[in-house]
Amino acid sequence: MILSGKELAANIKAGIAADIPHLKEKYGRVPHLVVILIGNDPASESYVRGKAKASELVGITNTTIRKPVETTEEELLSLIYQLNRDDKVDGILVQLPLPDHINEPTIVAAISPEKDVDGFHPLNLAALYQNRPCILPCTPKGIIRMLKAANVSIEGKRAVVVGRSNIVGMPVARLLMNENATVTIAHSHTVNLAEITRQAEILVVATGHAHLITEDMVSDGVVVIDVGISRNPQTGKLVGDVDFDNVAPKASVITPVPGGVGPMTICSLMENTVECFINRMKFKKNY
Repeated sequence: MILSGKELAANIKAGIAADIPHLKEKYGRVPHLVVILIGNDPASESYVRGKAKASELVGITNTTIRKPVETTEEELLSLIYQLNRDDKVDGILVQLPLPDHINEPTIVAAISPEKDVDGFHPLNLAALYQNRPCILPCTPKGIIRMLKAANVSIEGKRAVVVGRSNIVGMPVARLLMNENATVTIAHSHTVNLAEITRQAEILVVATGHAHLITEDMVSDGVVVIDVGISRNPQTGKLVGDVDFDNVAPKASVITPVPGGVGPMTICSLMENTVECFINRMKFKKNY
């Protein structure tokens, strides 16, 4: 089965859109997401446009702030602190990657945890690893939703996650463990990687290395979730970390690139923005 996130994401966003008028009636306004883009990287521009389009579709307010690539770290921090204090802003997202002269962990940690719609803030990640309530990182959250929607049993399965970032690899490993899977975490330079990936009943790959996973590296019937995305320099087409054409015949379930996990990432962002909004409104009401 080719598992596309498009239909599931569309259904979830339709549910969000149906709830927004009720939120406006109850709280007097709709959720407000602010996206900050530094520079004009084509891939980042595309992602930002996708987020703005999804926001419009579900009925939340989206403000995109574009800054030149020369923007200093101090200037970006000042902007974030201003948005943290803005009572009409519910979610803040800084589009990654950032220029080399800006320290990404510093920027991520500067965003108020209650407005951290990406779920990357150290306090949110700490809560995730401790299995406490938190804002879940968008892509890992979307992956688990996709697996459950496809009726993929997670409990008791051997899962291998190739990739160890705090954006996808580590959080999705934690979420899989929360679903009682046995999880092995590897990376693109792991020695004898193929021996590890062949043990997987569920394989999640998030490295950004095109066609890292080939057909000899997977077992028959494996569930493959491909998070990586890069552009083939010869064809110009977007490709994933998995050699889709050759791995797909061996997989029971596999996600394509593009159109697989990506739509669920943006869908999860919409959910997180609404969640941040509701949490903030309830806090204000109580205090």
